[in-house]
Amino acid sequence: MARASSSVDLPAPADEVWRLIGGFGSLPDWLPFIPKSESSEGGRVRRITTADGALIVERLETFDAAARRYSYSFVQSPFPVSKYLAVLRVLEAEDGSRSRVEWSGEFTPVGVSDEEAVRLFQSIYDGGLNALADRFAT
Repeated sequence: MARASSSVDLPAPADEVWRLIGGFGSLPDWLPFIPKSESSEGGRVRRITTADGALIVERLETFDAAARRYSYSFVQSPFPVSKYLAVLRVLEAEDGSRSRVEWSGEFTPVGVSDEEAVRLFQSIYDGGLNALADRFAT
């Protein structure tokens, strides 16, 4: 299995960040390259459309609001991987006024090298968290 991960420190309390990103259908609220998300199966499945029109279907695997954490897997995606499982979580800084967001994933590359697959997801996670940081910088 290959793994990619990214994190960002934000000048906002963890609860505030979680309110923005903690909903499984909330990607369009903070991720510029995901303009559309539709939920089904009681909110356990999301169909997201990327800015370039690609469709990704993801299943919520675990959700823990108290820990500000959820995990999800791919049901359908254009990416060259299988057995994808990602985790998004928000951690509170000791003083309570700041937070850290971590986004990571494990997957098995299909038809590409581990390095290529890791670079792909690393760029997605980094790009998403950089956009989130920009949102909290203003």
